[in-house]
Amino acid sequence: MEFEPLNMDNEGFEIDLALGDDAVDIVHPVDDEEMVDSSASREYYIPEGDTNLEPYEGMEFESEEAAKAFYNSYARRVGFSTRVSMSRRSRRDGAIIQRSFVCAKEGFRVDREKPGSDGKVKRPRAVTRVGCKAIMAVKIQNSGKWVVSTFEKEHNHELVPPDKVHCLRSHRHVSGAAKALIDTLQGAGIGPSGIMSALIKEYGGISNVGFTERDCRNYMRSSRQRTLGGDTQILLDYLKQMQAENPSFFYAVQGDEEQYMSNIFWADAKARMNYAFFGDTVTFDTTFRTNRYRLPFAPFTGVNHHGQPVLFGCALLINESEASFMWLFKTFLTAMSGQPPVSITTDHDRVIRSAITQVLPDTRHRFCKWHILKEAQEKLSQVFLQHPHFEAEFHMYVNLTESIEEFESCWLALIDRYDLRDHEWLRSVYADRRQWVPVYLRDTFFAEMSITQRSDSINSYFDGYVNASTTLQLFAKQYEKALEHRYEKEVKADYETINTTPVLKTPSPMEKQAAELYTRKLFIKFQEELVETLTFSATKMDDDGPMTTYRVTKFGEDHKAYFVRLNALEMRATCSCQMFEFSGLLCRHVLTVFRVTNVLTLPSHYILKRWTRNAKSGVILEERSSDLLISCRESATVRYNNLRHEALKYVEEGAKSMDVYTVAMECLQEAAKTVALAKKNGGRLPIANGSSGAEGVTDGSFSSGGLQWGSGEPLSGDEKDKKIQELNYQLSRASRRCDVYRANLLTVLKDIEEQKLQLSVKVQNIKIGMKE
Repeated sequence: MEFEPLNMDNEGFEIDLALGDDAVDIVHPVDDEEMVDSSASREYYIPEGDTNLEPYEGMEFESEEAAKAFYNSYARRVGFSTRVSMSRRSRRDGAIIQRSFVCAKEGFRVDREKPGSDGKVKRPRAVTRVGCKAIMAVKIQNSGKWVVSTFEKEHNHELVPPDKVHCLRSHRHVSGAAKALIDTLQGAGIGPSGIMSALIKEYGGISNVGFTERDCRNYMRSSRQRTLGGDTQILLDYLKQMQAENPSFFYAVQGDEEQYMSNIFWADAKARMNYAFFGDTVTFDTTFRTNRYRLPFAPFTGVNHHGQPVLFGCALLINESEASFMWLFKTFLTAMSGQPPVSITTDHDRVIRSAITQVLPDTRHRFCKWHILKEAQEKLSQVFLQHPHFEAEFHMYVNLTESIEEFESCWLALIDRYDLRDHEWLRSVYADRRQWVPVYLRDTFFAEMSITQRSDSINSYFDGYVNASTTLQLFAKQYEKALEHRYEKEVKADYETINTTPVLKTPSPMEKQAAELYTRKLFIKFQEELVETLTFSATKMDDDGPMTTYRVTKFGEDHKAYFVRLNALEMRATCSCQMFEFSGLLCRHVLTVFRVTNVLTLPSHYILKRWTRNAKSGVILEERSSDLLISCRESATVRYNNLRHEALKYVEEGAKSMDVYTVAMECLQEAAKTVALAKKNGGRLPIANGSSGAEGVTDGSFSSGGLQWGSGEPLSGDEKDKKIQELNYQLSRASRRCDVYRANLLTVLKDIEEQKLQLSVKVQNIKIGMKE
């Protein structure tokens, strides 16, 4: 019996209509979402003889599967995708007796609201169905063979060219051989982009691979979920325990469409506080794959005031789709009070780039140059062998060009000189040059001291603690060990900064000022720049009102010049090297101009607090930090950090003279006794009966014969002890508050003194200028 295929909406449904006495028709569900069933086993059927054969009515097949495979193979040659539209099933035994295979663009979409939905679509799908009539229907014969009963060849839409046909749904399939190769490469810690590159090379082109990168990511996700089993519950239990111990511990779990656990993100209280101080630049590293599942363990890190790596949060990625990365970046922002970083550095990945563009549109995104240069060792290995000088030139033009124009000119000359204009990898990284070549990024802060040398912060925060043999059971312990190790390094750097004095190399007041303000590592870098000014000269080139331009050159290198523009009234300068914009420290070129114009101390706007020894001290004025500070007070880590910091300041003040040292030592000994007593009594100071508890109280509440509260009856012994304890607790709290206010007042007074010094220097400079 001939019939017309029914139109269906993209949700799909099944009907049970009696057509005659012995059959029912079944309409098969349809999903316009471009997904592929990577677990399905599918072989393309091509009949013997003419490979260009097309279907015709009366054509016979040994089985229904053979008919389906032939029509799909025909569709691949022609350029369209297929699906099963309708089946007819026998009422007698339920066997399929008729199938209809149609073009995937058959019918029209009928939008239907799901129960409980508000009618809004989060991600509207593109319209893919246009009412195409192309069809091949087959029915079973008494002989057991299947014969074509209907064939419609013509389509009402353009067909897909051969080089794009692999993108069509019915022709996308992750074969067994491809799965084995994906598993092997995934086991070696290679991500989806790298795996697809290997597959394209192995199969001789993307059209021969038979599936897309999205299919590869989906297969990797399902493979991980099968392998993980219940081990992820161990990690979730650990995160729940951490949050129970400290409410400021943040974690979130993403579930995918099938409600399987997809990705995990967490950040402890100290990590969130770190972001409040040093969250201006972030590194997100997905290349560090860990444990036997090869999951991308992706830490969010930054740089502290000592130039050391500092942790902001961690993610364990089971799914590396764009939607998953978008969820991750949104969750990261939520954990960090909604404050985006100035800049972020990631692996060279187009999916991550797309997610960042949507979630962090105002954040400058940089691809890690060192990952790209490492990739170059593989992609350009043959070029390096054939042309021994190419590698050195390649690195020189990437790292040492001083302007965008110079880089563009040198790159094009290099490509032409070695006839590499058609090299696919070079073309792709050149297209992305604005996101990894240093000369394009110098106007943005990345907290790196050198453009040519690799920063310690780019190295994984967990190197040496989490590796390929680390299981999820061991992961939590290794994670905590890594945090302790990094924290010990920060404490050591704090101690060296506060308790050792750097050797000054010049009589400059600016050097002495920097030694007192910067941490030790940052001062050493600043000192290098300052000493180098002795080998540079500055020549006035242009004087346009308040703005003066200087040409700065090194002795003996007059051909290599830098240009500094100085506003003498505002004490602001910019250099063509853009070191301050990139690293937050003034360069030797600006310092040279300051030297020749008698600027004796650093203007305050060129001292970034994040690089100073007081980067984490004083009252946190930023709104985003205050909330975190309040919520983190119960954290043992934060309590330890606060006590240590206050103690180090106390030591520094107490060591200034012998008299102060004696007083400080007595106070410390008394404080040690008090802490020991409090510890012995469960955190409370013991209260003795008698007048000692009421010492210093002179109002009329205390009378002979017993303690009274106001005008009430005399209190019993237990009540008296309780009231005295409450009063002492309140007194202790007030005393602590006074100490905090006193410390903050001292900080303000120091700032005022610094501003007075800066004003006096400005006055001195103006007087010198007037004399000239």
